Amino acid sequence: MRIDKFLWSVRLFKTRSLATAAVRDGKVMVGGDAVKASRDIKVGEKVAVRRGPVTLEVDVVGLPKSRVGPKLVDDYIVDMTPKEELEKLEVIRMERREMPSMKGRPTKKNRREWKRWMG
Repeated sequence: MRIDKFLWSVRLFKTRSLATAAVRDGKVMVGGDAVKASRDIKVGEKVAVRRGPVTLEVDVVGLPKSRVGPKLVDDYIVDMTPKEELEKLEVIRMERREMPSMKGRPTKKNRREWKRWMG
């Protein structure tokens, strides 16, 4: 199975084109080496995926025939991501929750929220 199709199948990426773009940009490593999207993945290989400031690491334990449901993902990969990376991801999520929305034209309420948030 192709690496881009595998990453999409086990729900590491929302679409296959996003998975292909990440592989093409060198954000996916298999065994420490950057790979092409057409590379075949095998059971037992270690895959590292760079998503923003966080690197997710997984072990391949099975190859799905097509995209699997969220409950079945554990049958095909084992998450080996270090705790430091997961903590970094949680900090980023907390910062995004606290940051006020900055979409569209600001209202008076939005400006007050931004002013409070900026200090």
